[in-house]
Amino acid sequence: MRWKETEYCGWGRVLSASAQVARPEKSEALTAALADASGPAIGALRSYGDAALNDGGHAVQMTRLDRFIGFDPETGVLEAEAGASITDILSAFAPKGWMPTVMPGTGFATLGGCIANDVHGKNHHGAGSFGQHVQSIALMAADGTTKRVSPSRNKDLFRATIGGLGQTGIIQSAKIQLARCSSRLIQVDERRADGLPEFMEMLAESRATYSVGWIDATAKGHNLGRGLLEEAELTSSNMTPKLRKARKIPFNAPSFALSPPTVRMFNKAYFRRVPEEGRGVLRSLEDFFFPLDKIHDWNRLYGKRGFHQFQCVLPDNTAEEALTTMLKLISKAGLASPLAVLKRTGEGRGGHLSFPMTGYTLALDFPHSKNATGLVQELNRMTRLAGGRIYFAKDSLAEPEDIEDAYPELADWQKIVAKADPDGAFTTDLVRRLKLRGER
Repeated sequence: MRWKETEYCGWGRVLSASAQVARPEKSEALTAALADASGPAIGALRSYGDAALNDGGHAVQMTRLDRFIGFDPETGVLEAEAGASITDILSAFAPKGWMPTVMPGTGFATLGGCIANDVHGKNHHGAGSFGQHVQSIALMAADGTTKRVSPSRNKDLFRATIGGLGQTGIIQSAKIQLARCSSRLIQVDERRADGLPEFMEMLAESRATYSVGWIDATAKGHNLGRGLLEEAELTSSNMTPKLRKARKIPFNAPSFALSPPTVRMFNKAYFRRVPEEGRGVLRSLEDFFFPLDKIHDWNRLYGKRGFHQFQCVLPDNTAEEALTTMLKLISKAGLASPLAVLKRTGEGRGGHLSFPMTGYTLALDFPHSKNATGLVQELNRMTRLAGGRIYFAKDSLAEPEDIEDAYPELADWQKIVAKADPDGAFTTDLVRRLKLRGER
């Protein structure tokens, strides 16, 4: 199996790596690659920081291993290779009446990546995390041997793999439970929230299957935390949606494209696009679940320096105070982009290091700069003091102390990982940076 020296980076384009990368197309080629050298599996590189990076080492690119292995049309159980994307699954099975139960904000994410990060979606408050709908995983060790893990078979290893950042082995394939899909169209109702307390109350009281909020991170004073709430339900329409034509950002945008005045003007207009009385719109599943996927390489909008994303989840008892303080700090700094999201999360989580907890999650992008680095580090500290967690899939700046108390099952996970991968073959830059596997 051929290994090729490759420069690659996370979606935020701030952190990068140079590694020997293999791209197997069949399981036999994957086995052959591991006979030569060992390294972590990587997918579509949609994690923002260094979760998929292994600078100076090896990595196995899994996106060519993307086949559907089996599907039961009666139960909705799908078995697929780890490189299959969420968009692949949605496009293939929505016309058959099934869809992934949980979908992240991009359909480019792979099945293996969704499991390794235990992603959550706009229905987390009801459906939980992605890993809770995984029935079994074919997991390959560094020596090329494969074992099947599930909630009833090798259950400790299974739980350490869900949200385990690829540290227990290479996910070859998985069986997942799909959800019924009544239509490829979804009804979306949009409402304004004039400030943070109202916004949080609207999210808490929502009974919609899917809900997500856009938040204006530039607003101040009595408008602090204002935004738009989207609540959505599948329809019964048999119409085939007209999908938007994909567009591409062909070059790195200049720095003024996301300057503070530009972002403030955009946010004000975006907030006012929804009338005071609210409105309802009919969208395709792709447009609602993956709003940015039709803009290929949208990360270039942040210029060649790249950007950081900060995402935290905060428990109910500290969320309002902590979010208020964070938003005041962010607004004063004037560094946020228009892409800011507030969601309600439930208790569902599949693994030891899974991100969600019952509370609220805030996600924001910041163009890379010295000031932005300092701001994100302060937000990480505030998250820790509020009893919250940062999301590994989005992180590029956290330090070991930022996560010590956030994941109480970390020690249990470390023991399982040490047994599954005693030589550290699957260690990544993020795992080293945060000292996740020990040596704290």
